[in-house]
Amino acid sequence: MKVGSHNLRRLTRAELPLETVALARFLIGKAVVRALPEALLAGRIVETEAYVQGDAACHAFNGMTPRNRSLFLRHGHAYVYLAYGTSWMLNVSSEAEGTGSGVLIRALEPMAGSVVMALHRGTEKPRDLLRGPGRVAQALAIDRALDGLDLTRDKRLWLGIDTGPESTSPAKIGVSTRIGLTKDAHRPLRFFLKGSPYVSGPTALNRG
Repeated sequence: MKVGSHNLRRLTRAELPLETVALARFLIGKAVVRALPEALLAGRIVETEAYVQGDAACHAFNGMTPRNRSLFLRHGHAYVYLAYGTSWMLNVSSEAEGTGSGVLIRALEPMAGSVVMALHRGTEKPRDLLRGPGRVAQALAIDRALDGLDLTRDKRLWLGIDTGPESTSPAKIGVSTRIGLTKDAHRPLRFFLKGSPYVSGPTALNRG
């Protein structure tokens, strides 16, 4: 599918690794596509965080609740939650059905639909459109209404891969501890595209 100047193909569930850390790494360089009535929006994933089994920072740590049940869906579904009562966050369920784990989409590089993203965000600065998980959701008009949808099948929000010449080599992927946590903050479960100006977080963490 042509999205802006990019040829994007939807990722199938079979292509998504069935393991949280592997999926968090795999998603670097892939795309999030959001279909709105006025435009198709897309961003290249440049930063993710893994939330694994036995992880005190994972929303599934204490079991399934009405709020977090989408984390327990088979890998490739959206888990959308409200953080601190102000910002929506997009996550991808990452294990077999019944196992609560996920990957937080922390930052994207704009690929298509920047004009609409800027209207949603209230800024025209490309670097500030999608840098940070709250900004990702705001720019792409993602909220609780999209919680639980299948990112490998749904037309409103999906994961894709750029079939053009641009690709992301695993050698370009950095690793660091996660950001803004009080529990299990020491775990090296944050992944990012080295050298990308669209990655969030402090400079010291973006050298890993």
